[in-house]
Amino acid sequence: MSAQSLLYEGKAKIIYTTDDPEIVLAHFKDDATAFNAQKRGSISGKGEINCTISTALFQYLEKLGIPTHFIDSVSPNQMRVMRLRILPLEVVVRNIAAGSLCQQTGLPLGTVLKQPLVEFYYKNDALGDPLLTRDRLLLLELATPEQIAQLQQLALQINQYLSDFFKKCGITLVDFKLEFGLDSQGQLRLADEISPDTCRLWNQADTDPNNRVMDKDRFRRDLGNVEDAYQQVLKLVLAQTANQD
Repeated sequence: MSAQSLLYEGKAKIIYTTDDPEIVLAHFKDDATAFNAQKRGSISGKGEINCTISTALFQYLEKLGIPTHFIDSVSPNQMRVMRLRILPLEVVVRNIAAGSLCQQTGLPLGTVLKQPLVEFYYKNDALGDPLLTRDRLLLLELATPEQIAQLQQLALQINQYLSDFFKKCGITLVDFKLEFGLDSQGQLRLADEISPDTCRLWNQADTDPNNRVMDKDRFRRDLGNVEDAYQQVLKLVLAQTANQD
């Protein structure tokens, strides 16, 4: 099954139609952006790394009963996925205070939260992807009450599964972003990707606040060695995946 025509191009991926109207082809790019695309660059090999990591983690979550859009990988930087009606929401799960949570609340970086925090952001570049309350979600009709409850439950389940997985890799899952969509049957499915682009990952063996960073924060904060960090995550994820087979 080959790509047919361009359907959508985002910051990190290009989506193509295929000869099956229910399946699209996701091409992962090396482009890197931060701060709502105010900062732009490229990370060598990022597309292949993120596609490979996402493939491994989608397969891991599917085995645990999490419905995803993943079908298969057709090349190192391309995967076939179900065509979904994507909800215009970013579902963020936080285990440790970092990033905007510290900036907006004054919590010190690295504060371990008593319980995971699930937040919803409106996926809208023009508005700066604002944080939404439940009532605003309903006001804007971005999701039904039932979908909000299901998104919350799925996000917490995924957090538990991914936290356990990354812990075995020697990595702390600080926080991460999820996106969901509805399939042709109206079922919610995990979409987008799970990678160092969408997760904050800290090396458990390093306590230095800069050296421990293994994710896109290295690009955001000009910490250097971005490609090396992504490669290290890939190596650890694939090793852990092999151990589970």
